[in-house]
Amino acid sequence: MKAGAIILAGGKSSRMGTNKALLKFHEKSNIERMKDELQQVFDDIILVTNDPESYQFLHLKSVTDQYPGSGPLAGIHAGLEASDYEENFIVACDMPFVSAELAGNLVKALKHHDAVVPVSDGREHPLFAAYQKRVARDAVKCIEDGNLRIRHMLAKLDVRYLEDSDLQLYGGSNLERIFFNMNHPEEYEAAKKWMESGE
Repeated sequence: MKAGAIILAGGKSSRMGTNKALLKFHEKSNIERMKDELQQVFDDIILVTNDPESYQFLHLKSVTDQYPGSGPLAGIHAGLEASDYEENFIVACDMPFVSAELAGNLVKALKHHDAVVPVSDGREHPLFAAYQKRVARDAVKCIEDGNLRIRHMLAKLDVRYLEDSDLQLYGGSNLERIFFNMNHPEEYEAAKKWMESGE
């Protein structure tokens, strides 16, 4: 589809103790799996990372934060700024079960909205969401004002929130798994078991 996919790989992974993006699942790194999945739907994938050398093997366009130390908001800004597309899907690299089908459908739901953000089990997922390129301006304004919470930026935007019932219609058949993110070693172990079980 004529849209960009942006993977944020800029976190420090301090709780995991090692780079989450490079954790292995069946000999393939987490970020490779994400790339392979997203390439089924998106023409272009951008990696936002402050350590581009570690990801050269992916052969993806990579960009670095223009506002280092400003958290995921800086990653959203860098990715959108670098994208050739007005419509983009953004995902954090700690979500090993990203669904290209659901990602594509979030982008299709954008229409005139600034962003489409899933809400699963009462929890918003702004780092598994679709954004218009123009949101880069809002991200910069928040960063420069010292408001680094994504929620603060979303409050200023025209956001369409999709609840569980909508998400299931959009191809989110196993939402708990799709929105699973791994920050601690035990969550990585759980993800490996999940993958091996083939559920």
